[in-house]
Amino acid sequence: MSIMKPKRFWKEAAVAEVEGGFRVELDGRPVRTPAKTQVILPTKGLAEAIAAEWDAQEGEVDPAKMPFTRTANSALDKVATQQAEVADMLAEYGGTDLLCYRATSPQELISRQAAAWDPMLDWAEAELGARLAIGSGVMHVAQDQAALDILAARVHEMNNFKLAGFHDLVGISGSLVLAFAAAFNQQEIDAIWALSRIDETWQEEQWGVDEEAAEQAAVKKSEFLHAKSFFDLS
Repeated sequence: MSIMKPKRFWKEAAVAEVEGGFRVELDGRPVRTPAKTQVILPTKGLAEAIAAEWDAQEGEVDPAKMPFTRTANSALDKVATQQAEVADMLAEYGGTDLLCYRATSPQELISRQAAAWDPMLDWAEAELGARLAIGSGVMHVAQDQAALDILAARVHEMNNFKLAGFHDLVGISGSLVLAFAAAFNQQEIDAIWALSRIDETWQEEQWGVDEEAAEQAAVKKSEFLHAKSFFDLS
């Protein structure tokens, strides 16, 4: 059974400065989340990005074309109600970070991972003050608790909106370090995305490109880039 999509009922989407930030309005009425929370954003830039999504809707409203709105809804309805728990969950990635688990063979892949990922772990130590250990294979790599505590404290410093964007940077890449690198503009976001795909790129070089996997990767990359934009605007 098909679900009826709401139709556009407003003439203009705009941003108004209010107590606590910037509110998105449709013909002067506040936009609300699915939980009926007013959409009040911490920055004008983020509010304008969301207003632009509403303004771009024609005929039926298509949530799939409103990524900033969706992430803001998550920040307000989900992250805000359990901020500490979300921050703790993201911080736990430090104990299983992608960059810390290296291949045992072949040597070409081992060398490629080291060349790409070692500098990122060095950066995390220099910039964040946390050194993570590396291992080979799938056996758990024990991390220094002090380093994990430092990374966790950094995550807990973020507001609800930054956490919402950071959530996807971490979850999609599988790396807390790469998410921080994106947040700190350590290098271009496309390059950071490529660092998260070292293993997949190597497999494609060996066996060719799987079209379905490539399509899924393209979707994930788009979501990763959006998460960076959302984080920056927050």
